[in-house]
Amino acid sequence: MTERLPERRGRHRVRAAVAALVTGVLAATGAMMSTGTAQAQADTLGAAAAESGRYFGTAVGPHLLGEADYAATLNREFTSVVAENDMKWDATEPSPGQFNFSRGDQLVDHARSQGMEVRGHTLVWHAQQPSWVQGLTGDALRQAMLGHIDGVAGHYAGDISSWDVVNEAFEWDGSRRQSNLQQQLGDGWIEEAFRAADAADPNATLCYNDYGTDAVNAKSDAIYRMVEDFLARGVPIDCVGFQSHLDSTSDLSTYRQNLQRFSDLGVDVEITELDIGGSGAAQADAYRQVTEACLAVSRCTGITIWGFTDKYSWRDDVTPLLFDATYQKKEAYHAVLAALNNA
Repeated sequence: MTERLPERRGRHRVRAAVAALVTGVLAATGAMMSTGTAQAQADTLGAAAAESGRYFGTAVGPHLLGEADYAATLNREFTSVVAENDMKWDATEPSPGQFNFSRGDQLVDHARSQGMEVRGHTLVWHAQQPSWVQGLTGDALRQAMLGHIDGVAGHYAGDISSWDVVNEAFEWDGSRRQSNLQQQLGDGWIEEAFRAADAADPNATLCYNDYGTDAVNAKSDAIYRMVEDFLARGVPIDCVGFQSHLDSTSDLSTYRQNLQRFSDLGVDVEITELDIGGSGAAQADAYRQVTEACLAVSRCTGITIWGFTDKYSWRDDVTPLLFDATYQKKEAYHAVLAALNNA
């Protein structure tokens, strides 16, 4: 299968170099602390993930950075951030050609001050489009999409490690979602979006992102075929994002296998929006399984949880995150940290 050209891997080389530096520092620190017994283990998620060259990130609401406990937990535990809503189309281009980057810039500035990576989410999605986009047809919609990608990805070029270029374009049965993009632009719109993102920021890792791909199923099969086709034709795609909005009873029997088969195509895989509804030991075990699946796949470059405190989760009725509403570490947190340290 055709591999991406070497010059597209610049972002990966930077990430690898940073991870190697962090790993070296952690190893040296552990050696100095050692008394001839086992090396000291990392005590935060980000540091533990860095030991295997991976990031551990979270979705963030920039408007919450002024809350002391929120910011302190974020800064202590994570090495990567993604805007939960503030880099989406409706937030960044509320009027045609009129961009608003204030909240996104706030997050980038905070991440830079803390030495964190930033994932970009998302350039093109059928949901959260501004009202002026929803009524466009034909070439007007195409030009709006391409202009938006150029404006946003171009603005953040050099600040974003990876972009979710296209989000949720497939249905459960593997068919294309009949969004305005699909109906007006046809099957080629996803390829057009990736080529535009590559032109706007050649050094960012470019990802396709979706939910319901947590197993080998009709939906993940269809995405697999698309990625295989893109690579064969030189379409600039670097990774596949697996959202992983799960519950403690979710069937994870083919989760690792699914990550591995995409990796075997020659793309990176990232767990991009992880949250697991439940509590106690069952929730902790599901988090452990997902973490260990990523660690077992060499091209799984990192894990992002979709928020970190149940206080602000979009699934607040099922307490799906690693910290409770008072920022206390849950059993799931300790399971993830142990899995990362045991890698």
